[in-house]
Amino acid sequence: MSDTRPILYWLRRDLRLSDHPGLSAAAETGRPVIPVFLADEIVEGYGACPKWRLGLAVESFAGRLEGIGTRLILRRGPALATLRALVEETGAGAVWWSRVYEPDGTERDRKVKAALEDDSLDVQSFPGHVLFEPWTVATGTGGYYKVFTPFWRKVRDRGVAPPLGAVGTLAAPQDWPRSDRLEDWDLGAAMDRGAAVVAPHLTVGEEAAQGRLGAFAAHRIEDYPAARDRPGVDGTSGLSENLTYGEISIRACWHTGMRAQEEGKAGAPTFLKELVWRDFAYHLAFHTPRLLRSNWREEWEAFPWNEDEHRSDVIAWKRGRTGIPFVDAAMRELYATGRMHNRGRMVVASYLTKHLMCHWRIGQRWFEDCLADWDPANNALGWQWSAGSGPDASPFFRVFNPVTQLDRFDPDHTYPTMWIAEGQEDPPDTALSYFEAIPRNWSISPDDAYPEPIIAPKDGRARALAAYENRDF
Repeated sequence: MSDTRPILYWLRRDLRLSDHPGLSAAAETGRPVIPVFLADEIVEGYGACPKWRLGLAVESFAGRLEGIGTRLILRRGPALATLRALVEETGAGAVWWSRVYEPDGTERDRKVKAALEDDSLDVQSFPGHVLFEPWTVATGTGGYYKVFTPFWRKVRDRGVAPPLGAVGTLAAPQDWPRSDRLEDWDLGAAMDRGAAVVAPHLTVGEEAAQGRLGAFAAHRIEDYPAARDRPGVDGTSGLSENLTYGEISIRACWHTGMRAQEEGKAGAPTFLKELVWRDFAYHLAFHTPRLLRSNWREEWEAFPWNEDEHRSDVIAWKRGRTGIPFVDAAMRELYATGRMHNRGRMVVASYLTKHLMCHWRIGQRWFEDCLADWDPANNALGWQWSAGSGPDASPFFRVFNPVTQLDRFDPDHTYPTMWIAEGQEDPPDTALSYFEAIPRNWSISPDDAYPEPIIAPKDGRARALAAYENRDF
């Protein structure tokens, strides 16, 4: 006889109904399906903005489930103990989920799977938030790729399965287990007054994500290669926010890009390449977990970076008060919107690790706290790329000049005008919103004088190059 016991479907970074392989498989069984989201040991470790934004994603997805006649069960606690308690309460015979690929998540899932299988449960995992799972892409000698370009060449012509349709119904259990109330979790507590400032800049939920993808493909993908480098214009897709929480699938993005390429839209190949760069980060995190917490190139452990987060120049960097307009505008955009333009991310990372000679982990941790689209693998790879310590990294001797970068990519200086109020007679709302978001104890006002540079770009570059030339490796 077939098993009719409920399936617990454990949701993580896959908060959507469309193109959801595991949830679709559960629906097709005809068995009762109990969707579950856990505030587990990994979620509890998220920084302020990612945890708050996750709560918004969960709230939106709960509404989607209600729209098809089912519900989302919320529980807080360690993953294994909480799932076991739910199995006991519901009589479930299976626990299914979508795979994750970063080391903390894979280690948690390995332990949970082993324990639940020992409990004689059916435990299954399904493809997660990558185009190509890490064990399916190998070099000619069977290893993993450490350089992006050959990785791209390997996979660019590989077929990607078309997205699945949306799950339209899930069989309900005879009795629903108790659910926590999302508001009782208070996932936005650490955001304080910043939540009200950041919220208008977010695009939350599956339907909104699909609309964002469609608008990008229709109106902006053509100019994407050039526009994505211009911080003063809306030239990117913005989809990193939605991909982070699985509000849209990477396959949906890929096939939209492929259609745009077939239609002759010039920017489509660059967009597809950026999607594969995201996969590249997860493959590296899967094969070399140290990417997320220590120098990927182990010899860089000997490099004399500052690791004191309380040093005055680090504080100035975090608060957008370095006296370098491109750096300060980007850091303020981050705090007021939960995002930062990609060109800005490269500039602020280079400035911190090279001009200020600070360890990339300082910046990585700040982004972990402030980014609404925080992504563990891509954040780590981006920081190590900028610092010079990672795989396929920008060489340490390549130092972005934040003054010439601004002149090149924003010649009218639209970006700093948008985000730096000091010195402007009538600053825009964007620039003033930063002061509404920051903690009051920072004691910064738009009426303050704009600071002098804490270090001149040429002096910072010279110091960085001297340290590199005198390194012990």
